[in-house]
Formats: sequence, C-alpha cells, structure tokens
Amino acid sequence: MNFKKSTFTSINNLFILSVFLMTSFHLSAQPTIKDVLNNSDAGRVDLSIPLRDEINSSVLPVTIINGVQKGPTFVVVAGIHGYEYPPILAVQRIMNKIDHNKLKGSLIFLPIANIPSFYGRSPFFNPLDKKNLNNVFPGKKDGTITEQIAYLITKEIISECDVFVDIHGGDANEDLLPFVCYYDRADSRNQTKLAAKLCKISGFENIVSYNYNITPSQPAIYAFKQATQDGKVALSIEAGKLGNVQNEAVDQIESAVFNMLYEMNMYQDEHKKNLQKVSTKTFNQQSYLKSTIQGILYSDLLSGDNVVQGEVVGSVTDVWGKKLQELTAPASGIILYKIGTPPVNEGETIFCIGYNKE
Repeated sequence: MNFKKSTFTSINNLFILSVFLMTSFHLSAQPTIKDVLNNSDAGRVDLSIPLRDEINSSVLPVTIINGVQKGPTFVVVAGIHGYEYPPILAVQRIMNKIDHNKLKGSLIFLPIANIPSFYGRSPFFNPLDKKNLNNVFPGKKDGTITEQIAYLITKEIISECDVFVDIHGGDANEDLLPFVCYYDRADSRNQTKLAAKLCKISGFENIVSYNYNITPSQPAIYAFKQATQDGKVALSIEAGKLGNVQNEAVDQIESAVFNMLYEMNMYQDEHKKNLQKVSTKTFNQQSYLKSTIQGILYSDLLSGDNVVQGEVVGSVTDVWGKKLQELTAPASGIILYKIGTPPVNEGETIFCIGYNKE
C-alpha cells in the first residue's frame, strides 16, 4: 500500500504519544510484579512497566489477577510477535472473563508482549531495534528494548510462575496448522509430564513434542524454552495464520487456556470443562526445509497436508519467472507450517514437517 511519508510520521508520533500517556498515567508509584503477587488482596491489577534504552522507549503491559484462595501461579503470554493477532485477541477475552472470586492462585497475563511490533504492524521483528523477541532469551537488563523485554519476562515473570504458556500464531507469511507443543526434557520428568498432560486436555488435535538438548548455561533463545530451562511447566499454543484474525483460532485458544485452568483446579465456573474426547496426534520429530536462495515461491500445498519424503512440494523462481530450484520433502509427515506468501529469502524455513518416531 502506498502511504505518503507524512502518514508514516503521524503513525510514529501516535505510537510515541501512546507510550508517553501509558507511562505518565499508569506508572506513578506502581507496585512490582512480586508486590502484587504477594499481596493478600484478591482482584486484578494492570501494570505498565517502562522500558528505555539509549535510543528508544516503550512499555510492557502486565495484568495480574489474584484469586480468593492461594494456589499456583499461571502465566499466559501473547504478542511475542506483534503481528500474530488471534493470540492477542484471545488473551484479552480470557482476561476480561476471569472472575477472581472463582480463581484459586494467581494469573499473570502479558496481553501484548511486543507493543512496538504490534502498533508498528511489524512481522517477527521489533521495529525499534530490529530484533526478534523470540530469539533473544534470556535477554539483557541493559540491552535494547527487545532484550529488556526478554530479561523482564525471564527474571520477573518466569521466576515467579509454576506454569508458563506462550501463545503464537502464523505471522504475516505463515500458513500454520493449529497445534500445542512442549519440550520433552528428560531430566525434569514431573514438569514434562504435566506439560504433556495440559497439551492433551487442551482440545487441540495436534500435539508436537520438541527434543530438549541444551545445557543450563546455554541461551534458551525462545520464550517457553527459557521457562523449560528454568524448571517450569512450559508449553506453547500455535493457532491462527497469515497475519489475519480467524475467529475459530481465537475460540480455540480461549477454550484451551480454560481447559488447562480447570485441569489444575485453579478455576471453576458455570462453564464445565470441555469433556469432548478429541482424538490427538503426536509428532515428536520435525524436519525443516530451508531455502538456499532468494526468489518467488510456488507451492500448491497447505498446512495440514501430508507429504512423502522426496516428493516435489514446490519450486522457487527468480523475478523473471525462471525456475531456480525444485523443492522436495525432506521427510514423510504432515506440514505443520509453511511460507504462505510468494517472497522467500535465503535461509528461511519454507516447510516444517512433523512426524512421529517411535
């Protein structure tokens, strides 16, 4: 779309003004996350945590709801990537449905973890520092805005929680099959067992189990992998695709979170736990087909399609339409996600194929 330069300037000024207003009117003498969690009073508190590096400023919005009874602390994060809209809308809906009188324990919500990415309509990257928030964990206290967000999530939120749920969807160019996933960490069997159980009762048909193979001193990189590394029960939901709002994805995310809360006996209301028997499929291996060149992608396949190893799944052409590369499936399985738009760059994952290895 062809905007004038003045339009971009106006959008930028509006973003700066919104940050200023949030900072000016919501940050005065506000309590810390730990303060709110340790408060014996039940109810909801909305916080705007200030962020500032040498160049930019922003905020991290956090909502904490304390129940009338003590219990676990359950974290729900959306908007690590600000262009993934169904998780953001689902979390807003969940927050506003929670009645603290029916809650046992505490809920921490990050409704939009990456505010600059959301308002900047920026896929994957924070436009302020050009960093991908889901590639910088555990972050840096004195780093850029993105690194500071990761640091705050690691040190002030993951450190306080029992369960950490990071919700994603298909970004602007991703055609994605809805699934729920966790890391199979062999040396934390109790946490892994509960993460797998919460995935099972979520209502999602597809469950993905990732291998966990990092040491305690290695950077976790990803948000829910950081929580796994820190010994928490951690899982991730993936629902929605192509940078759009699909109402069914919003509904599916909402239902999954409430099912998890019911399973943990943290929340009870007039809506009974979804007892429908969902036939689940588990994929404990993933194979990635990455692009070796820049070009234009052609593929008739969609997420959810089955492929056979060696099958032609697409091709890449140059800007004149000359075929540069034929793409073949690296494994037999189901397409969990793929690039759903024509542009493709060197090094990008074109297909992720899930399969089960007994």
